[in-house]
Amino acid sequence: MPLSDTSVRMAKPRPKAYRLSDSNGLYLEVASNGSKYWRLKYRFAGKEKRLALGVYPVISLARARSDARSARELLHDGIDPSMRKRERVREAKLAAANSFEAVAREWHEFMRPKWTPVHAETVIVSLEKDIFPAFGGRPIAELKAPEILDAFRNVEKRGAIDIAQRVRQRTAAVFAFAIGSGYADANPVTAMKGIFLTRREEPRKMLPLSELPEFLQKLRLHKGDPMIRIALRVIILTMVRTNELRGARWQEFDLQKGIWSIPAERMKMRAAHLVPLSRQTLELLDELKPITGHYDLLFPGRTDRRKTMSENTLLYAIYRMGYHQRATTHGFRALASTVLNESGLWRWDAIERQLAHKEPNEVRAAYHRAEYMDERARMLQWWADYLDTEEAEGRGQGDPLGGKDAAKYSAEV
Repeated sequence: MPLSDTSVRMAKPRPKAYRLSDSNGLYLEVASNGSKYWRLKYRFAGKEKRLALGVYPVISLARARSDARSARELLHDGIDPSMRKRERVREAKLAAANSFEAVAREWHEFMRPKWTPVHAETVIVSLEKDIFPAFGGRPIAELKAPEILDAFRNVEKRGAIDIAQRVRQRTAAVFAFAIGSGYADANPVTAMKGIFLTRREEPRKMLPLSELPEFLQKLRLHKGDPMIRIALRVIILTMVRTNELRGARWQEFDLQKGIWSIPAERMKMRAAHLVPLSRQTLELLDELKPITGHYDLLFPGRTDRRKTMSENTLLYAIYRMGYHQRATTHGFRALASTVLNESGLWRWDAIERQLAHKEPNEVRAAYHRAEYMDERARMLQWWADYLDTEEAEGRGQGDPLGGKDAAKYSAEV
């Protein structure tokens, strides 16, 4: 008699596996441990064969009968259902190997040596959060613009316009890599130009030169974490980028020679950078040594000293000093460049080299690691002395603290 849902459910294990037949070759195999498997017995090309249809109760009796009927239809057309199943498994594995996520991770591994560790982590996390859940498992060659656009729109709906732009760029780069590697023939992202939300770029705020004396005096009176005060002063004196300072390690400094050697992997242009240290910078490092000298990093994080300080730590310190929307850490690079260029004392090439800007001439770039070192050392010492003069003038200029005495202002900061 054909099986029923009750007879299948009530089938108990025995010391040896046994079978319960249904009809047309379909049967339930009950293992000694109680597991139940659907099987279809059939003949193909004169040979008896078995087709696994799944495990009960995941595959119900009705589903097993339906699958068995489909298998018999294949037999009627002269197709071996076992071979068709193996082909589908193989196709699924091939699709998984060529899925967007698989190709994206291959692209990420290819690009990783060209990035800093922090940037590499940022890239893969953004894809894992916003792209892979949407279509990461789909074969990359089958992806179409609408489903990709939906993922981008979901990011835009969060108000994360900048993040949406970055994941678009990274998705387009994955497709470009896929085309070059033979995984895909087209890049649907590049065909979607002009249909995304954009945020108007605003220049990073540069402190007006007229406000520099007051800022330096406020910074000198800063009574918060001394490491923050020192970090802000060092970044102004050395003209480096925020990430270059955040990752600074004591082993990079030759305090006897007054040289800071920043490795290529932490530089924006991926070229090692030498920074001459002024007398004032060396004094700040001497002050910092008892605070963080026993750590690897000059400016470690507050909770985990093995990690760098937060990306916005210095910016928020500037805000707390009263310069919200008026100054940024990056803006001090522009301020230094302005002062040095307008002084007429230093060559443009030396200033650009100190800022570690990209050299368009590849031949000259090959010599740039140590080029202008003597001039840059003199220039940074002049810049440090200039800042001291500005601060001194600020202390003698009317009332730079806006009517607050130094002790009261220190307590507020």
